[in-house]
Amino acid sequence: MEDERTTNPNKTVVTVITRSPASKGEDGPREGCLVIIYGDDLGRRVPLGAEPCVLGRSSKCDVQLDQESVSRNHARIQRTRNNYVVRDLGSTNGTYVNDELVDEVVLRDGDQLKVGRTIFKFIVSGNMEAQYHEEIYRLMTVDGLTEMHNKRYFNEAIEREASRSARYGRAFSLVLFDIDHFKKINDTYGHLAGDSVLRQLGALVRNRVRRDDIPCRTGGEEFSIIVPEVSLAGGLNLAEKLRGAIEAAVFKFEGTQIPVTVSMGVAEWTTELTDPQDLVKQADERLYEAKRSGRNRICG
Repeated sequence: MEDERTTNPNKTVVTVITRSPASKGEDGPREGCLVIIYGDDLGRRVPLGAEPCVLGRSSKCDVQLDQESVSRNHARIQRTRNNYVVRDLGSTNGTYVNDELVDEVVLRDGDQLKVGRTIFKFIVSGNMEAQYHEEIYRLMTVDGLTEMHNKRYFNEAIEREASRSARYGRAFSLVLFDIDHFKKINDTYGHLAGDSVLRQLGALVRNRVRRDDIPCRTGGEEFSIIVPEVSLAGGLNLAEKLRGAIEAAVFKFEGTQIPVTVSMGVAEWTTELTDPQDLVKQADERLYEAKRSGRNRICG
């Protein structure tokens, strides 16, 4: 495959010029579908057949997305002999595949397609039903935008960690944080930019925690990290590293840099506690203390 990448002040597009042929013995693409992994109708499956599939705000579209950030006819997915190709139809806010703004590109199994604020996962498989149910199971525990664990998983994980710590007499810490003035980011740069900030923040956090740590998105701009076998001092150390990394990071949306900081609260599970929600309450109180005392700081 050969890609041509063009940059101008308004738009970066990825256009596929050529594509390797299908595997030997294949007469055409296997069956494909889209699954909504973020947005309204979470988990909805959109089968892709021989006819073009148009996504947009218009009621005449095959997939209607009633959002201001979606153009009336936003993007089209066309089945070719060997592939499925997505093409932007001159939309106002663009079509993204794996966070790249695209004009036309061949979809690959597992690609994420973003139209407006909705994210689809593209699946092409000889066993479509099994793949679909596997994705639905994943959606039960993972937030589609940030790819961090969701609140349901967080509630189950903190119960497990509290039980394990009580059994073996081991400490663990909880870090809660949220984005400072996130509403202002949405109001100033738009909700698409806000979603992009959340996605970039999720990637940054996932890449900077230990393998055993459990980072979660527990609310709109609210996050938590369960830190097993780490005392309050260790939790504070992790929090400071993350706070500094987020403040220093360059968050961009369509070429515009967006300053981002977070406020954080840290608490430690002790033998005096019996309910993990009491630990959440402690960390939450310290988070709000950090916000009241000026934001972009940690209390623990």
